[in-house]
Amino acid sequence: MTTDAFLADCRARLAFDLFSNTWNAVLLWALRDGPRRPVELREQIGGISSKVLTETLRRLQFNGLVERRESTGTPARVSYELTALGRTLLGPIDAVGAWAFAHGEEVMAAQEAAGAQTHGD
Repeated sequence: MTTDAFLADCRARLAFDLFSNTWNAVLLWALRDGPRRPVELREQIGGISSKVLTETLRRLQFNGLVERRESTGTPARVSYELTALGRTLLGPIDAVGAWAFAHGEEVMAAQEAAGAQTHGD
């Protein structure tokens, strides 16, 4: 039996799963300044299809991290915003981003070196 909580604890695995999908963290970060409509999110983020955006927002909503709001006007407008729980992930996302900024060049150099070895064989 392992004593490593990250390997044995389902809650830790849940947290890692939330970060394993690139778009989860990107969307949470994009919503940090307040509610956004889907079209605004697509413009802000870039490179995400409407289908993937919708799937990701639904997944975040399912996990209690994002709330869907529908206005009562005509036409009805939908927007999404972070829940209190979703806001708790902004610190970890910022920390991962800072790590990527500090070490991204090293990771890309390692990938390039590994690619050169693979193609050089």
